[in-house]
Amino acid sequence: MNKTILHAVYWSALVLLASCNVAQDKNKESFTSGQLRLGVDESYSLMMDSQVFTYTSLNKYAKIEATYKPEADIINDLLHDSIQSAVIGRELNAEEMAFFKSKNRVPESILIAHDGVALIIHPEILDSVITMQQLQDIFQGKDSLWSQIYPQSNRGKIQVVFDNQKSCNARTLKEKFNIDEFPAWCFSQRSNEEVIQYVNQNKNAMGVISLSWISDAEDPTCMKYRSMIRPMGIVDPTNAVKPELARRPYQAYVFDTTYPLRRDVFYIRAGQRGTLGTGFANHLIGEKGQLIIHKTGMVAARTPNRTVKIVN
Repeated sequence: MNKTILHAVYWSALVLLASCNVAQDKNKESFTSGQLRLGVDESYSLMMDSQVFTYTSLNKYAKIEATYKPEADIINDLLHDSIQSAVIGRELNAEEMAFFKSKNRVPESILIAHDGVALIIHPEILDSVITMQQLQDIFQGKDSLWSQIYPQSNRGKIQVVFDNQKSCNARTLKEKFNIDEFPAWCFSQRSNEEVIQYVNQNKNAMGVISLSWISDAEDPTCMKYRSMIRPMGIVDPTNAVKPELARRPYQAYVFDTTYPLRRDVFYIRAGQRGTLGTGFANHLIGEKGQLIIHKTGMVAARTPNRTVKIVN
């Protein structure tokens, strides 16, 4: 190759690099740049903190502003364009989709994970197994004493404590047990963390939190919370395999679908295509995002695979 050709290649490369840098410096809306207003149900805050940190670390021009609220408030923000994307424990319903359709918009619901509602009690309580029928009797207002569940119990009145009446945890149980309102012995705090603290201080309480708050075996925060409570096991007679076995809120039972309070987690994209909201969605369902979900103890929607080449 002569010097003239070498010079041409050199200057062409410089021009190409310069044009790329100019495009990046403008920080236009793209898969990897721009701004994204993201709403997240507080139940998934630990997992989404890791996702946002990872994506913005890999893409320096990506700005993701995440707000954590109860699910009902997140959906309201989405409908009023206060946010462009959301992470919640369900898809948009027919009424919500019709609202967007009336504005000539088609939001997209993307399954990113499988999660579960965890029932927790004080760590010193040994009676930690309950049936689905007993839970139904509690939530439908039939049983209000622990002695009705465990005849030898002296724990007195049942207290069921949620993170928030408008959270995905509360909604999941209302749907599961077909109720519109909880009985008088159910009340809410302001976060999953406050539920854990309340249960740790009250032996007659049963807390309702997201599995993701106590499932990461490597996260110091999760391990601290795990030491403060005992997760309950649930017996579900509808399980095809070993229906008498109590399933606790563990990743394995969510994965094999035998945990009875299992649910799905969705990323709702309501903003324009080709923007940061789409890029972040691709990350969540891509290898890195799914590995983060798996590591937190939830079940990835797309099971991460590892290819191993064996050489003699």
